[in-house]
Amino acid sequence: MGKRYKVAIIGGGSFGTAIANIMADNGHDTCQWMRTAERVQEVNELHTNEVYLPGIKLNPSLRASSNLQETVANCDAVFFSIPSKSSREVARQLADHLASGTILVSTTKGIEFESNKLMSEVLREELPQVRLGVMSGPNLAKELAARMITGTVIASEDPEVNATIQEVLQCSYFRVYAGNDMYGVELAGALKNVYAITAGMAAAMGCGHNTISMLVTRSLAEMSRYAVIKGADPLTFMGLAGVGDLFVTCTSPLSRNYRVGYELGQGRDLNEVVASLGQVAEGVNTLRLMKEQSEALDIYMPLVNGLYDIIYNGRQVSEVIGTMMCAEQNRDVEFIIK
Repeated sequence: MGKRYKVAIIGGGSFGTAIANIMADNGHDTCQWMRTAERVQEVNELHTNEVYLPGIKLNPSLRASSNLQETVANCDAVFFSIPSKSSREVARQLADHLASGTILVSTTKGIEFESNKLMSEVLREELPQVRLGVMSGPNLAKELAARMITGTVIASEDPEVNATIQEVLQCSYFRVYAGNDMYGVELAGALKNVYAITAGMAAAMGCGHNTISMLVTRSLAEMSRYAVIKGADPLTFMGLAGVGDLFVTCTSPLSRNYRVGYELGQGRDLNEVVASLGQVAEGVNTLRLMKEQSEALDIYMPLVNGLYDIIYNGRQVSEVIGTMMCAEQNRDVEFIIK
C-alpha cells in the first residue's frame, strides 16, 4: 500500500457507505458523517448500515460521526454524497470546516431543482476554497458494497485531484479512470436517471430485449444531444459515466429509478411508488428540468416528452409509446468524427 490518506464521506446513504467501505478496505483513515446518532452507533458498533445496505458487513475500521467538523478535520479528501435537494444546505454547513485546497468530490447524480444547477456548480458557489472533482459510473451501491468488480470515472480540471482519488479508491474490484470533462460526466450521471424510469416501465409491460435495446440506444442519443448543446463533450457519453451508467440503470432492479418506472408500468401512482422506495429517485425531479430545458432550447427529446406526459399529464403508457413510434425519424448516430 502507498500513502495512507485521511478521508471523509458526507452522507449516510447506500452509495456514501459503499465508497466509505472501499476506502476503509484500502487502509485509509476513513470517517463517514451521518445525521442520526442511531445510524452512527450502528456503523461503529455493529459495522452495518441495514437501512441502506442490508446484509452487508462493513470494514471494522470504518468510523461514523454525527459531528460534521470532527468528520472533516485535517482531511486530504472529502466525498460529498448527499441527495441533490439537500446538497446546498449541507455544503453551507461545511463551509467553515473545510481548509483551503481540500479535495472535494461530488458523487451526487442529480440537479438542483430550483436553479437547474449541477452539484459541482452548487458546491463551487458554497465552497469556493476547495479543489473540486466529480465521480460517476456504473456503480450500483449494493454491488459495490458486495465488492463486485466495476469501474468509475473521476473528472476534474486539476490533474492532482484525479491522481489522488485514483490512489484512494483503486483496488482489486474497483477501477478508477480519469477525465477532465467534469460537466459531461456529471450531466451524464444526472440525465440517465430519467431514461432508467422509461426502461423500467418498458420492462414492466413485458417489452422484448429488442425494444429495451432500442430504448437504451435512443436514450443515449437523446441525452448526448442535450448535453452537447449544454456544453459537454459527446465522447464522454461513450465511456463509463455515459453508456456504462445508462446501461446498468436501465437494466437493473437495483436501480431506484428503474424500480420507479417498473412500478409505474404496473399501474401504481407515482407518489405511492416514491414513498414506498424510502430513498430519493433523482430522475423524477430531473425529468421536469429536462422538459423545461428542451422546450427553452428547442432540443428534440421525444423520450423525455413522452415520460413527462405519463407522469405529469396522466396519459396512458400505451398511448404515449404509440405516439413516440410515429415521431420524426432523425439520424441514428448524432455525432460523427471524420
